[in-house]
Amino acid sequence: MSTRAARLAGFLGLQRSTLGVLAMVMLVGMGERMAERFLPIYMLAIGGGALAIGLMQAMDNLLSALYAFPGGYLADRLGIKKSLLLFNLLAMAGFALVILVPSWQAALAGAVLFISWSAVSLPATMSLMYKVLPANKRTMGVSMHSLVRRIPMALGPLLGGLFIEIWGERDGVRLAFAAALVMAIVAVLLQQRMLEESPARVSVADAGTLKPEKNPLKLLRLMNPAMKGLLVTDILVRFCEQIPYAFVVVWCMKVISQPVSAVQFGMLTTIEMATAVLIYIPVACLADRGTKKPFVLITFVFFTLFPLVLLFSNSLLWLIGAFILRGLKEFGEPTRKALIMDLAPDHCKAGMFGLYYLIRDVVVAVAALGGAFLWQISPQTNLVTATVFGIIGTLGFAFFGRDMPVPRIPS
Repeated sequence: MSTRAARLAGFLGLQRSTLGVLAMVMLVGMGERMAERFLPIYMLAIGGGALAIGLMQAMDNLLSALYAFPGGYLADRLGIKKSLLLFNLLAMAGFALVILVPSWQAALAGAVLFISWSAVSLPATMSLMYKVLPANKRTMGVSMHSLVRRIPMALGPLLGGLFIEIWGERDGVRLAFAAALVMAIVAVLLQQRMLEESPARVSVADAGTLKPEKNPLKLLRLMNPAMKGLLVTDILVRFCEQIPYAFVVVWCMKVISQPVSAVQFGMLTTIEMATAVLIYIPVACLADRGTKKPFVLITFVFFTLFPLVLLFSNSLLWLIGAFILRGLKEFGEPTRKALIMDLAPDHCKAGMFGLYYLIRDVVVAVAALGGAFLWQISPQTNLVTATVFGIIGTLGFAFFGRDMPVPRIPS
């Protein structure tokens, strides 16, 4: 590797293990987005109804929350490399079930295995970034993970749509799952070749008393006040996001005085994603040099401002500004994940990360239902209520949020 390439890799926090996990995220994520995004279309084509699709969506939301903690526990118990292998094999089994059994029941059963792959693998991935990267590169590593995740989010549905265009709704989706299975196999081979198990951070003398904790209630007692404060304020800010989340497209295409078309709404989503991608690396570079709280606080501000700006956006031009703002909410998201890992105990970082997401996502699931009732009162009520939750969460973190400064590495 040339000196320039080595410097760039060092700046981006890229090394053998991180490259292996990023390749896994890219390949499995691409297959997942190619196939899973069109699963409702496939289920309708093979005889499933609206109830089956609704059940799948509800299952996705529930499993995304419930899988986080066991994913973290297994990463602490089995090690990162073995746990990621297990998660990938489960996803592959789900893909194979959909390919081999052409029924909506089989598709639903297969979805249990693959639909929340991102949630179950995230604690292990974050733990790996924390263990193999130096303290001044952890936020950069998490940011690279977030950036790479968005590539299959953007390209996967395009490729999946092409499969459907060529081979139809039944065969096209099954062939997309076949492609997903092949990419998952390649990901497993790369992962097993490139990932290295990090040595335990716990001393041998402490090994008997500091084992990974499988009881979430016991693990909760190990959560320090700083992390609990972050969790509570994060929940409030996620209420701000989730209350209007499902209705943003309705506001843009149905409610405002100058509604946009489906193509224009797709363009707005692309603008949001492009904004997020552009800010990841610069922000990570700054966050790794000092404390993380200011970056998380700015992120909470952007979360809070989006529904308020959306409330006053009644044309495409204003919506473009609103969706740029929505993309900026990713400003400190990788930093927040890195802060969670900083605040977690050394012997159970993946498990604590998973517990954090379990609690947050289960509680925040209520917001989606509450948002529907608020929308029935009026769209404006929905957006204003969301903003109020965001203000409370942001101010709470501003006054009570704590930080752990990153040790400075001597030059």
